[in-house]
Amino acid sequence: MPVRITRTGQGSNSAQLRHFNERIVLQALRRLGEASKADLARAAGLTNNAVGGIIRDLEAQGLVRDVGKKREGQRGQPATMLTLDPTGAFAIGVRLDRVGIEVVRVDFGGRILAHRGHDRVLPAPDEVLELVLDDIESLLAEVPAGERGRLSGIGVAQPYNLGSWLRELELPSSSFKLWDDYDFALALGRATGQTVFAENDGNAAAIAELFYGKGRQIDDFLYVFIGGAIGGGLVMAGDCVHGVAGNAGDIAMMPVPGSRLASAPAPTRAFDVLLTRASLTALKRHLAWHGIAANSLKEVSAVLARRPRPQAVAEWIDDCVAALVPALMSVVSLIDMPHVVIDADVDGGLLDDLIEDLDRAIDLASPESVRRPLFFRGSFGPDAGALGAATLPLFFNFSPRSSILTGAAGSIRETTHAAE
Repeated sequence: MPVRITRTGQGSNSAQLRHFNERIVLQALRRLGEASKADLARAAGLTNNAVGGIIRDLEAQGLVRDVGKKREGQRGQPATMLTLDPTGAFAIGVRLDRVGIEVVRVDFGGRILAHRGHDRVLPAPDEVLELVLDDIESLLAEVPAGERGRLSGIGVAQPYNLGSWLRELELPSSSFKLWDDYDFALALGRATGQTVFAENDGNAAAIAELFYGKGRQIDDFLYVFIGGAIGGGLVMAGDCVHGVAGNAGDIAMMPVPGSRLASAPAPTRAFDVLLTRASLTALKRHLAWHGIAANSLKEVSAVLARRPRPQAVAEWIDDCVAALVPALMSVVSLIDMPHVVIDADVDGGLLDDLIEDLDRAIDLASPESVRRPLFFRGSFGPDAGALGAATLPLFFNFSPRSSILTGAAGSIRETTHAAE
Protein backbone atom coordinates (compact mmCIF):
# COMPACT_ATOMS: atom_id res chain seq x y z
CA MET A 1 0.00 0.00 0.00
CA PRO A 2 1.77 3.17 -1.12
CA VAL A 3 1.84 6.46 0.74
CA ARG A 4 1.22 9.48 -1.40
CA ILE A 5 1.79 13.17 -0.87
CA THR A 6 -1.56 14.88 -1.42
CA ARG A 7 -1.69 17.92 -3.70
CA THR A 8 -4.78 19.78 -4.83
CA GLY A 9 -5.52 21.17 -8.27
CA GLN A 10 -5.60 24.83 -9.25
CA GLY A 11 -8.62 27.07 -9.44
CA SER A 12 -11.43 28.30 -7.24
CA ASN A 13 -15.16 27.56 -7.21
CA SER A 14 -18.22 28.10 -5.05
CA ALA A 15 -17.57 24.94 -3.02
CA GLN A 16 -14.07 26.14 -2.17
CA LEU A 17 -15.44 29.56 -1.25
CA ARG A 18 -18.04 28.01 1.03
CA HIS A 19 -15.34 25.86 2.62
CA PHE A 20 -13.15 28.91 3.15
CA ASN A 21 -16.02 30.90 4.70
CA GLU A 22 -16.73 28.07 7.13
CA ARG A 23 -13.17 28.32 8.34
CA ILE A 24 -13.37 32.11 8.57
CA VAL A 25 -16.35 31.69 10.90
CA LEU A 26 -14.49 29.07 12.96
CA GLN A 27 -11.52 31.41 13.25
CA ALA A 28 -13.74 34.29 14.36
CA LEU A 29 -15.37 32.10 16.99
CA ARG A 30 -11.99 30.87 18.18
CA ARG A 31 -10.86 34.46 18.63
CA LEU A 32 -14.06 35.75 20.23
CA GLY A 33 -14.65 32.77 22.51
CA GLU A 34 -18.43 33.23 22.52
CA ALA A 35 -20.38 35.13 19.89
CA SER A 36 -23.81 35.56 18.36
CA LYS A 37 -24.46 35.05 14.66
CA ALA A 38 -24.51 38.83 14.25
CA ASP A 39 -21.10 39.08 15.95
CA LEU A 40 -19.74 36.41 13.61
CA ALA A 41 -21.19 38.09 10.53
CA ARG A 42 -19.43 41.33 11.46
CA ALA A 43 -16.15 39.61 12.29
CA ALA A 44 -16.14 37.46 9.14
CA GLY A 45 -17.44 40.14 6.76
CA LEU A 46 -20.37 37.94 5.70
CA THR A 47 -24.12 38.43 5.62
CA ASN A 48 -26.32 37.24 8.47
CA ASN A 49 -27.98 34.74 6.14
CA ALA A 50 -24.63 33.31 5.00
CA VAL A 51 -23.44 32.93 8.58
CA GLY A 52 -26.72 31.31 9.59
CA GLY A 53 -26.30 28.62 6.94
CA ILE A 54 -22.67 28.04 7.89
CA ILE A 55 -23.53 27.74 11.59
CA ARG A 56 -26.18 25.10 10.82
CA ASP A 57 -23.58 23.05 8.95
CA LEU A 58 -20.96 23.46 11.70
CA GLU A 59 -23.47 22.46 14.38
CA ALA A 60 -24.35 19.38 12.35
CA GLN A 61 -20.63 18.51 12.22
CA GLY A 62 -20.38 18.89 16.00
CA LEU A 63 -17.85 21.73 15.77
CA VAL A 64 -20.06 24.51 17.18
CA ARG A 65 -22.60 24.45 20.01
CA ASP A 66 -25.23 26.74 21.53
CA VAL A 67 -24.36 28.07 25.01
CA GLY A 68 -27.61 29.89 25.72
CA LYS A 69 -29.18 33.29 25.32
CA LYS A 70 -27.66 36.68 26.03
CA ARG A 71 -29.29 40.08 25.68
CA GLU A 72 -26.95 42.23 23.58
CA GLY A 73 -28.93 45.48 23.88
CA GLN A 74 -31.99 46.98 25.46
CA ARG A 75 -34.40 45.96 22.71
CA GLY A 76 -35.40 42.82 20.86
CA GLN A 77 -34.98 39.15 21.59
CA PRO A 78 -31.85 37.92 23.39
CA ALA A 79 -29.24 36.54 21.01
CA THR A 80 -28.23 32.90 20.92
CA MET A 81 -24.56 32.65 21.87
CA LEU A 82 -22.29 30.13 20.19
CA THR A 83 -18.88 28.66 20.95
CA LEU A 84 -16.57 26.00 19.57
CA ASP A 85 -17.32 22.52 20.82
CA PRO A 86 -14.00 21.08 22.07
CA THR A 87 -15.31 17.54 21.58
CA GLY A 88 -16.03 18.13 17.89
CA ALA A 89 -12.61 16.95 16.74
CA PHE A 90 -9.33 15.75 18.16
CA ALA A 91 -5.82 15.01 16.95
CA ILE A 92 -2.72 13.06 17.93
CA GLY A 93 0.60 14.89 18.06
CA VAL A 94 4.09 13.35 17.98
CA ARG A 95 7.00 15.57 18.93
CA LEU A 96 10.45 14.17 18.22
CA ASP A 97 13.34 16.03 19.79
CA ARG A 98 16.98 15.08 19.99
CA VAL A 99 16.57 14.44 23.72
CA GLY A 100 12.97 13.33 24.04
CA ILE A 101 9.76 11.96 22.53
CA GLU A 102 6.23 13.15 23.31
CA VAL A 103 2.88 11.83 22.10
CA VAL A 104 -0.32 13.70 23.01
CA ARG A 105 -4.04 13.73 22.31
CA VAL A 106 -5.50 17.22 21.90
CA ASP A 107 -9.14 18.33 21.57
CA PHE A 108 -10.57 20.94 19.19
CA GLY A 109 -10.11 23.64 21.82
CA GLY A 110 -6.38 23.02 22.09
CA ARG A 111 -6.47 21.24 25.45
CA ILE A 112 -4.01 18.38 25.96
CA LEU A 113 -6.19 15.47 27.09
CA ALA A 114 -3.49 12.82 27.48
CA HIS A 115 0.29 12.70 27.31
CA ARG A 116 3.00 10.08 26.90
CA GLY A 117 6.66 11.04 27.24
CA HIS A 118 10.11 9.47 26.91
CA ASP A 119 12.91 11.61 28.36
CA ARG A 120 15.94 10.14 26.57
CA VAL A 121 18.38 10.79 23.76
CA LEU A 122 16.59 9.94 20.52
CA PRO A 123 17.27 6.29 19.64
CA ALA A 124 17.27 4.67 16.19
CA PRO A 125 14.22 5.32 13.96
CA ASP A 126 12.77 1.80 14.15
CA GLU A 127 12.83 1.89 17.95
CA VAL A 128 11.18 5.32 17.99
CA LEU A 129 8.46 4.12 15.60
CA GLU A 130 7.68 1.17 17.88
CA LEU A 131 7.48 3.45 20.95
CA VAL A 132 5.23 5.95 19.19
CA LEU A 133 2.91 3.28 17.82
CA ASP A 134 2.44 1.86 21.31
CA ASP A 135 1.69 5.34 22.66
CA ILE A 136 -0.82 6.12 19.91
CA GLU A 137 -2.58 2.80 20.51
CA SER A 138 -2.87 3.52 24.23
CA LEU A 139 -4.13 7.08 23.63
CA LEU A 140 -6.79 5.92 21.16
CA ALA A 141 -7.86 3.15 23.55
CA GLU A 142 -8.97 5.89 25.96
CA VAL A 143 -11.35 7.36 23.34
CA PRO A 144 -14.89 5.90 23.26
CA ALA A 145 -15.38 3.85 20.10
CA GLY A 146 -18.17 6.14 18.87
CA GLU A 147 -15.89 9.20 19.01
CA ARG A 148 -12.82 7.83 17.20
CA GLY A 149 -14.20 8.99 13.85
CA ARG A 150 -13.54 12.56 15.02
CA LEU A 151 -9.78 12.03 14.70
CA SER A 152 -8.50 14.71 12.30
CA GLY A 153 -5.15 13.03 11.80
CA ILE A 154 -1.72 12.66 13.34
CA GLY A 155 0.82 15.47 13.39
CA VAL A 156 4.59 14.96 13.51
CA ALA A 157 6.92 17.76 14.54
CA GLN A 158 10.66 17.18 14.46
CA PRO A 159 13.83 19.15 13.79
CA TYR A 160 15.02 18.86 10.22
CA ASN A 161 18.60 17.63 9.81
CA LEU A 162 18.60 15.68 13.05
CA GLY A 163 22.13 14.46 12.37
CA SER A 164 23.56 17.98 12.12
CA TRP A 165 25.03 20.35 14.72
CA LEU A 166 25.71 17.53 17.18
CA ARG A 167 29.02 19.07 18.28
CA GLU A 168 27.30 22.33 19.27
CA LEU A 169 24.53 20.38 21.03
CA GLU A 170 27.03 18.01 22.67
CA LEU A 171 25.24 14.86 21.48
CA PRO A 172 26.57 11.53 20.16
CA SER A 173 26.39 10.91 16.42
CA SER A 174 25.78 7.15 16.50
CA SER A 175 21.97 6.96 16.29
CA PHE A 176 21.32 10.42 14.81
CA LYS A 177 23.01 9.66 11.50
CA LEU A 178 20.38 6.97 10.93
CA TRP A 179 17.76 9.74 10.75
CA ASP A 180 19.33 11.58 7.82
CA ASP A 181 17.45 9.57 5.17
CA TYR A 182 14.53 8.31 7.26
CA ASP A 183 11.04 9.69 6.64
CA PHE A 184 9.31 9.16 9.98
CA ALA A 185 5.95 10.63 8.89
CA LEU A 186 5.87 8.30 5.91
CA ALA A 187 6.62 5.27 8.09
CA LEU A 188 4.01 6.32 10.65
CA GLY A 189 1.37 6.75 7.94
CA ARG A 190 2.06 3.26 6.63
CA ALA A 191 1.94 1.71 10.09
CA THR A 192 -1.24 3.42 11.30
CA GLY A 193 -3.28 3.88 8.12
CA GLN A 194 -3.93 7.48 9.23
CA THR A 195 -3.32 10.78 7.49
CA VAL A 196 -0.07 12.21 8.88
CA PHE A 197 0.87 15.89 8.74
CA ALA A 198 4.59 16.60 9.04
CA GLU A 199 6.36 19.86 9.82
CA ASN A 200 9.54 21.34 11.19
CA ASP A 201 9.20 21.51 14.99
CA GLY A 202 9.70 25.28 15.06
CA ASN A 203 6.96 25.80 12.49
CA ALA A 204 4.66 23.42 14.35
CA ALA A 205 5.05 25.33 17.63
CA ALA A 206 4.46 28.59 15.73
CA ILE A 207 1.25 27.12 14.29
CA ALA A 208 0.06 26.23 17.80
CA GLU A 209 0.73 29.82 18.86
CA LEU A 210 -1.13 31.07 15.79
CA PHE A 211 -4.12 28.76 16.22
CA TYR A 212 -4.52 28.76 20.00
CA GLY A 213 -2.27 31.47 21.45
CA LYS A 214 -1.22 34.98 20.49
CA GLY A 215 -2.43 34.38 16.95
CA ARG A 216 -5.95 35.01 18.21
CA GLN A 217 -4.95 38.67 18.52
CA ILE A 218 -2.11 39.22 16.04
CA ASP A 219 -1.66 37.94 12.48
CA ASP A 220 2.05 38.66 11.95
CA PHE A 221 4.87 37.53 14.22
CA LEU A 222 8.22 35.81 14.40
CA TYR A 223 7.99 32.88 16.79
CA VAL A 224 11.12 31.91 18.72
CA PHE A 225 11.40 28.81 20.90
CA ILE A 226 14.37 28.25 23.20
CA GLY A 227 14.93 24.58 23.95
CA GLY A 228 17.95 22.29 23.72
CA ALA A 229 18.47 24.15 20.45
CA ILE A 230 16.72 27.35 19.36
CA GLY A 231 14.09 27.24 16.65
CA GLY A 232 11.24 29.26 15.31
CA GLY A 233 8.62 29.92 12.72
CA LEU A 234 7.34 32.85 10.71
CA VAL A 235 3.65 33.83 10.71
CA MET A 236 2.46 36.36 8.16
CA ALA A 237 -1.14 37.33 7.31
CA GLY A 238 -2.45 34.62 9.62
CA ASP A 239 -0.58 31.72 8.01
CA CYS A 240 2.72 29.99 8.64
CA VAL A 241 5.36 30.77 6.01
CA HIS A 242 6.97 27.51 5.01
CA GLY A 243 9.87 28.34 2.69
CA VAL A 244 11.33 26.15 -0.04
CA ALA A 245 12.80 23.56 2.34
CA GLY A 246 10.44 24.17 5.28
CA ASN A 247 12.95 26.22 7.25
CA ALA A 248 11.54 29.75 6.97
CA GLY A 249 11.82 31.38 10.39
CA ASP A 250 14.36 28.87 11.68
CA ILE A 251 16.72 31.42 13.16
CA ALA A 252 19.07 28.81 14.69
CA MET A 253 21.44 29.07 11.74
CA MET A 254 21.62 32.86 11.63
CA PRO A 255 25.25 34.03 11.78
CA VAL A 256 26.26 35.89 14.94
CA PRO A 257 29.59 36.92 16.51
CA GLY A 258 31.33 34.31 18.64
CA SER A 259 30.50 34.10 22.34
CA ARG A 260 32.72 35.73 24.94
CA LEU A 261 31.82 33.10 27.54
CA ALA A 262 34.75 30.93 28.51
CA SER A 263 32.48 27.89 28.39
CA ALA A 264 31.52 28.35 24.71
CA PRO A 265 33.20 26.24 22.00
CA ALA A 266 35.33 28.16 19.53
CA PRO A 267 33.57 28.71 16.17
CA THR A 268 34.76 26.51 13.33
CA ARG A 269 34.24 29.29 10.76
CA ALA A 270 34.51 33.07 10.59
CA PHE A 271 31.22 33.47 12.49
CA ASP A 272 29.19 31.47 14.95
CA VAL A 273 25.51 30.50 14.68
CA LEU A 274 22.74 31.55 17.05
CA LEU A 275 22.15 27.94 18.16
CA THR A 276 25.55 27.88 19.88
CA ARG A 277 24.76 30.87 22.10
CA ALA A 278 20.97 31.16 22.53
CA SER A 279 19.94 27.66 23.61
CA LEU A 280 19.44 25.69 26.79
CA THR A 281 22.40 23.55 25.74
CA ALA A 282 24.55 26.68 25.98
CA LEU A 283 23.05 27.49 29.39
CA LYS A 284 23.69 23.96 30.73
CA ARG A 285 27.23 24.07 29.35
CA HIS A 286 27.90 27.39 31.13
CA LEU A 287 26.39 26.13 34.38
CA ALA A 288 28.63 23.04 34.18
CA TRP A 289 31.66 25.27 33.58
CA HIS A 290 30.79 26.95 36.90
CA GLY A 291 30.43 23.55 38.60
CA ILE A 292 26.62 23.53 38.62
CA ALA A 293 25.16 20.23 37.43
CA ALA A 294 21.84 20.66 35.61
CA ASN A 295 21.32 18.01 32.95
CA SER A 296 17.54 17.69 32.77
CA LEU A 297 14.97 20.41 32.09
CA LYS A 298 13.66 19.94 35.62
CA GLU A 299 17.12 20.58 37.04
CA VAL A 300 17.64 23.65 34.83
CA SER A 301 14.27 25.04 35.96
CA ALA A 302 15.27 24.51 39.58
CA VAL A 303 18.51 26.46 39.07
CA LEU A 304 16.61 29.29 37.36
CA ALA A 305 14.13 29.44 40.25
CA ARG A 306 16.84 29.91 42.89
CA ARG A 307 16.92 33.28 44.65
CA PRO A 308 19.46 34.64 44.45
CA ARG A 309 20.33 33.00 41.16
CA PRO A 310 23.84 31.80 40.41
CA GLN A 311 25.91 34.43 38.61
CA ALA A 312 26.34 31.94 35.76
CA VAL A 313 22.67 32.41 34.79
CA ALA A 314 23.03 36.19 34.48
CA GLU A 315 26.19 35.74 32.41
CA TRP A 316 24.42 33.41 30.00
CA ILE A 317 21.35 35.68 29.70
CA ASP A 318 23.64 38.59 28.80
CA ASP A 319 25.37 36.48 26.14
CA CYS A 320 22.08 35.12 24.83
CA VAL A 321 20.60 38.62 24.48
CA ALA A 322 23.75 39.89 22.78
CA ALA A 323 23.37 37.13 20.18
CA LEU A 324 19.61 37.57 19.73
CA VAL A 325 19.78 41.33 19.05
CA PRO A 326 21.57 41.18 15.66
CA ALA A 327 19.56 38.13 14.63
CA LEU A 328 16.20 39.75 15.40
CA MET A 329 17.21 43.11 13.92
CA SER A 330 18.10 41.27 10.70
CA VAL A 331 14.62 39.75 10.61
CA VAL A 332 12.97 43.12 11.24
CA SER A 333 15.05 44.80 8.55
CA LEU A 334 14.33 42.10 5.98
CA ILE A 335 10.60 41.48 6.42
CA ASP A 336 9.34 44.41 8.55
CA MET A 337 8.04 42.07 11.27
CA PRO A 338 6.16 43.97 14.01
CA HIS A 339 5.96 41.27 16.71
CA VAL A 340 8.22 38.62 18.24
CA VAL A 341 6.78 35.84 20.42
CA ILE A 342 9.32 34.02 22.59
CA ASP A 343 8.73 30.76 24.45
CA ALA A 344 10.96 28.19 26.13
CA ASP A 345 11.13 24.64 27.45
CA VAL A 346 11.79 25.97 30.99
CA ASP A 347 10.61 28.85 33.12
CA GLY A 348 11.81 29.76 36.60
CA GLY A 349 11.39 33.41 35.59
CA LEU A 350 13.78 33.03 32.64
CA LEU A 351 11.43 34.27 29.92
CA ASP A 352 10.35 37.40 31.79
CA ASP A 353 13.97 38.36 32.48
CA LEU A 354 15.11 37.51 28.96
CA ILE A 355 12.32 39.51 27.31
CA GLU A 356 12.91 42.50 29.61
CA ASP A 357 16.65 42.56 28.83
CA LEU A 358 16.04 41.96 25.13
CA ASP A 359 13.48 44.74 24.96
CA ARG A 360 15.97 47.16 26.47
CA ALA A 361 18.81 45.99 24.21
CA ILE A 362 16.67 46.28 21.05
CA ASP A 363 15.75 49.84 22.02
CA LEU A 364 19.42 50.75 22.20
CA ALA A 365 20.34 48.90 18.99
CA SER A 366 17.50 50.01 16.70
CA PRO A 367 18.81 52.31 13.94
CA GLU A 368 17.07 55.55 13.08
CA SER A 369 13.73 55.13 11.26
CA VAL A 370 13.62 51.38 11.91
CA ARG A 371 10.49 50.31 13.77
CA ARG A 372 11.49 47.96 16.55
CA PRO A 373 9.37 44.85 17.21
CA LEU A 374 7.12 44.35 20.22
CA PHE A 375 7.88 41.29 22.35
CA PHE A 376 5.35 38.83 23.74
CA ARG A 377 5.73 35.83 25.98
CA GLY A 378 4.62 32.57 24.35
CA SER A 379 1.49 30.79 25.53
CA PHE A 380 2.47 27.15 26.05
CA GLY A 381 6.00 26.76 27.40
CA PRO A 382 7.20 23.14 27.53
CA ASP A 383 3.93 21.98 25.92
CA ALA A 384 4.47 24.07 22.75
CA GLY A 385 6.24 21.37 20.74
CA ALA A 386 3.79 18.53 21.42
CA LEU A 387 0.77 20.82 21.12
CA GLY A 388 2.23 22.14 17.86
CA ALA A 389 2.45 18.63 16.48
CA ALA A 390 -1.18 17.90 17.35
CA THR A 391 -2.29 21.27 16.00
CA LEU A 392 -1.03 20.43 12.50
CA PRO A 393 -4.03 18.32 11.42
CA LEU A 394 -6.47 20.69 13.15
CA PHE A 395 -4.90 23.73 11.51
CA PHE A 396 -4.82 22.06 8.11
CA ASN A 397 -8.45 20.96 8.35
CA PHE A 398 -10.03 23.97 10.05
CA SER A 399 -8.03 27.17 9.40
CA PRO A 400 -8.80 29.68 6.59
CA ARG A 401 -5.58 29.21 4.63
CA SER A 402 -5.50 31.04 1.30
CA SER A 403 -4.56 27.81 -0.50
CA ILE A 404 -8.18 26.65 -0.05
CA LEU A 405 -9.26 29.34 -2.53
CA THR A 406 -6.38 28.97 -4.96
CA GLY A 407 -6.14 25.19 -4.83
CA ALA A 408 -2.39 25.49 -4.26
CA ALA A 409 -0.54 23.02 -2.08
CA GLY A 410 -0.45 23.97 1.57
CA SER A 411 2.69 24.52 3.58
CA ILE A 412 2.21 21.43 5.74
CA ARG A 413 3.24 18.14 4.18
CA GLU A 414 0.32 15.74 4.25
CA THR A 415 0.89 11.99 3.83
CA THR A 416 -2.16 9.82 3.23
CA HIS A 417 -2.22 6.05 3.53
CA ALA A 418 -3.96 4.92 0.35
CA ALA A 419 -5.27 1.53 -0.65
CA GLU A 420 -3.70 -0.05 -3.73
